[in-house]
Amino acid sequence: MSSAAASSPGVRRADDWRRTHTCGELRAAHVGQRVTLDGWVHARRDHGGIYFVDLRDRYGITQVVLGAQFGEAVRLSGEDVIAVTGTVVARAPGNVNAERETGAIELMAERLELLSKAKTPPIDVTASDLPALETRLKYRYLDLRRPAMQKNLVHRARFISAMRAAFEQEGFVEVETPVLTKATPEGARDYLVPSRVHPGSFFALPQSPQIFKQILMVAGLDRYFQVARCFRDEDLRADRQPDFTQLDMEMSFVEEEDVFALWERVLVATFRAALGVELATPFPRLRHAEALERYGSDKPDARFGLELRDLAAWAKKSEFKVFHGALERGGRVLALNAGSVPFSRKEVEELGAIAALGGAKGLAWWKADAGGGTGPLARFAAGPLAAELMQLLAAQPGDLCLFVADAQTVARKSLNEVRLHLRNKLRLVDPKQFAFRWVTHFPLFTRDEEAGRWFSEHHPFTAPEDWALGGPGADPGALMSRSYDLVMNGWELGSGSIRIHRPEVQERVFEILGIGPEERQEKFGFLLEALSYGAPPHGGFALGLDRSAALTAGLDNIRDVIAFPKTASAADLMCQAPAPVRPEQLAEVHIQLAGQALEKSAL
Repeated sequence: MSSAAASSPGVRRADDWRRTHTCGELRAAHVGQRVTLDGWVHARRDHGGIYFVDLRDRYGITQVVLGAQFGEAVRLSGEDVIAVTGTVVARAPGNVNAERETGAIELMAERLELLSKAKTPPIDVTASDLPALETRLKYRYLDLRRPAMQKNLVHRARFISAMRAAFEQEGFVEVETPVLTKATPEGARDYLVPSRVHPGSFFALPQSPQIFKQILMVAGLDRYFQVARCFRDEDLRADRQPDFTQLDMEMSFVEEEDVFALWERVLVATFRAALGVELATPFPRLRHAEALERYGSDKPDARFGLELRDLAAWAKKSEFKVFHGALERGGRVLALNAGSVPFSRKEVEELGAIAALGGAKGLAWWKADAGGGTGPLARFAAGPLAAELMQLLAAQPGDLCLFVADAQTVARKSLNEVRLHLRNKLRLVDPKQFAFRWVTHFPLFTRDEEAGRWFSEHHPFTAPEDWALGGPGADPGALMSRSYDLVMNGWELGSGSIRIHRPEVQERVFEILGIGPEERQEKFGFLLEALSYGAPPHGGFALGLDRSAALTAGLDNIRDVIAFPKTASAADLMCQAPAPVRPEQLAEVHIQLAGQALEKSAL
């Protein structure tokens, strides 16, 4: 930052505390210059009457030398905010700090001004050990002073900026859609906002801009995008927050391959500009059913092998009753070959607890050998069965093979848990590698037997592969959708679909979902009306920016790329939100609390 950028036009006063440079800017070329730095006291050291202060701002750290003439003024505390004016001098060759970009110089102070005194902070910004998460979130402004956190937020900003520029280069128009809108079912609960001027009525915060972006296509905007804030009242995980950000887009007169190609160009440009990484395209395609069969997950980490194998035919030949019982109940016998791993027997048996995370009641294991091998399954793999099993699992002598026999969903999920555990324990992947997959051909509907009805696998505006929806009397469970997910390194980055642009098809989908004519008109009448005026075929996609920023920064939790995140219980510890409001505020929006909610509000 230059002096021209830091100061307003005109001559600087002798006592002007405004910075001329940042704390990460000074180099050997600045030696001899008189400068002013502003920042936080990062560290201070007393060397027999001469004091050294490491002064920090977002850009870096500069060492400041305070002579004995400053007297009591040098009694600074960590995180005090000061302004220092002085002359840049070169450090002696033996004192150069090669680990710091400003390490070749130091600032010989001539003037010091305390701009703000700091209390002893509950978070040590200089420490490598992190305090409890609750402390970090309560004092988030201190947590954000840590260079690592500032680096994360700068990375996020550059990533989003590069992606925005890529969409503009592709001819997209950025359009802001409403934050106060109408409640519509999209798979999660809405956050509701009461209306003061319409008693008894509520806005909803958008779970996504889905309907509005489709209407923009009807309006002829052709190519829309938006960095959109979205809100979903759902249980949180490492990759979820109640309010989150996505790069949302929609385009007209396209099919799936057009959307894929566009996003691949955008991501190539984004990764090149923000990370200096070149991506290989096209990204491989993987059908939903194939992803589940090979990896046990529809968001597979494709950077390593350990793929699942079906052993139903082999299991029928064995005498292992557990395998027979699972197959007789309509379940599966699945396995994976972990390879030649240096696990003790205890470590092998502990894998059963990992499989239990997916619901498995047990995990069988076998160390392969044509002579029968070792482990609990060895006596059921005698003679030719051992050689056949080795061939099915591509196993070498000594390889550890792991088995789950259970309902299909449980068997897949359990071995996926084991697979990911082995990935981490054996360090099977390069964290700097980015393995993208388009996952396609999802089912259109899923059945909830408890509720006794069908639900959309994606959302109710997703186009079917068969526009006739199978014809009269068709099984909704057999219908496939034109939806797709983009997966990277085992995380779902985003999802999208070709949309329904024909009003009669949209009406039929609502009918299958049990949304009657009255409810359709009440919730979606404006969309159906818009589609009736000539809607182009269109499709789109939304990429989660929190997840993408976290993954590309090498992080495993989106919280560390969000400035002010919530806890797992959707609470803001810094602002103490959500919080009760005064009775008169509730009265203004025509709300009266009842029962337990009223008691909590009175606390």
